[in-house]
Amino acid sequence: MSFARIIACVVAAFIAGPAMAQTAMSDSGKALLGTWEFSNADRDKICQATFKPDATKVGFKVEFDADCAGKFSLVNDVAGWTFPEGDLLRLVDPQGKTLVEFSEVESGIYEAPTPGVGVLFLQNAAAVGPPPKPMEQVAGEWSLMRRGAPVCGLTLSASPAKDGFTLIVKPGCDAAITRLNFTQWRLDRDELTLVPARGNPWRFEEGDAGTWRRTPETADQFMLVKQ
Repeated sequence: MSFARIIACVVAAFIAGPAMAQTAMSDSGKALLGTWEFSNADRDKICQATFKPDATKVGFKVEFDADCAGKFSLVNDVAGWTFPEGDLLRLVDPQGKTLVEFSEVESGIYEAPTPGVGVLFLQNAAAVGPPPKPMEQVAGEWSLMRRGAPVCGLTLSASPAKDGFTLIVKPGCDAAITRLNFTQWRLDRDELTLVPARGNPWRFEEGDAGTWRRTPETADQFMLVKQ
């Protein structure tokens, strides 16, 4: 073989190397194939990302919904995905630079704190629930119930507060609730959270229409019922 031919083969192998190396997908990488929900932490921006086994120069092919770029402009620069050692799922640009780095925080849920964007999430589209309720559907007058009896009236205001929205405790509440001094409320993915001035937030899961049940459950069985 001529020297020129050898050089040509070496150059071709060098160019093809990154794409060829990516064809050996691990079993853990194969588990990511398919359609995933791509969202921000509040899930008020949601689109779909489909991870494919097709090799690219920088990893494997990923396709986003047509409206995804309007919600997350960084997807315009995504040229592929990789799942190297360390179980970190990376979205990379045409030069292989990492744009977003996801780590698994729960089974089937990946999280990526991203400068300038906030926390991004990937969840298997077949496993996720419906989007969270808009704030406007939750704001209003509520009754806090304990074992089926009302103990406090609350106003979940639409006025912004430090980390959520203003919560007003009405006069005449049970003394134990008044002492907690709830000041804010917020929607945290699929939970409604009441935030006291001090101490741990109270978290509620939605039950029947217009009711939310405190979690984890206690003997007191607290519920919120919309008025």
